[in-house]
Amino acid sequence: MDLAPAGKDAGKVKLGSNTNLPIPRFVSLKTSAGNARRGPSLSHRIDWVFKHRGMPLKVTAEYGNWRRVEDRDGAGGWVHYALISGVRTVVIQDAVADLHAKPDDTSAITARAESGAILHLGKCSLNWCDIRADGAEGWVKKSAIWGVDPDEIRD
Repeated sequence: MDLAPAGKDAGKVKLGSNTNLPIPRFVSLKTSAGNARRGPSLSHRIDWVFKHRGMPLKVTAEYGNWRRVEDRDGAGGWVHYALISGVRTVVIQDAVADLHAKPDDTSAITARAESGAILHLGKCSLNWCDIRADGAEGWVKKSAIWGVDPDEIRD
């Protein structure tokens, strides 16, 4: 998939035809189950069912009220826009990720999160993101999570 336009449009962000939001972009699953279909309508076969509320997903295309999404493994399909939220979450990719008090390897470890854990995304610097869930909060290296672009900065 070509994510960056070439030629005279190089450097411009691709925007969704229905939302005018950037494509690709990260969202989260609003419900505890969401059907991912082969095409953008209820008449298309269900290829996949997402089963984790808050799961981060990447929107890669739009068509009417439908969004083409994929998870961290690339699995996905078309989901109705009502199933997704703009609330940002991430999923831990490492076996165990240390959450630090500050965006620094030498700062105190405030918690540990296991692979597959879904956490809310806060601020991000170039290499670190502030994440939280279930009363735990801390900074984690971007390389340990999925659901944020490598060069994304969040204030």
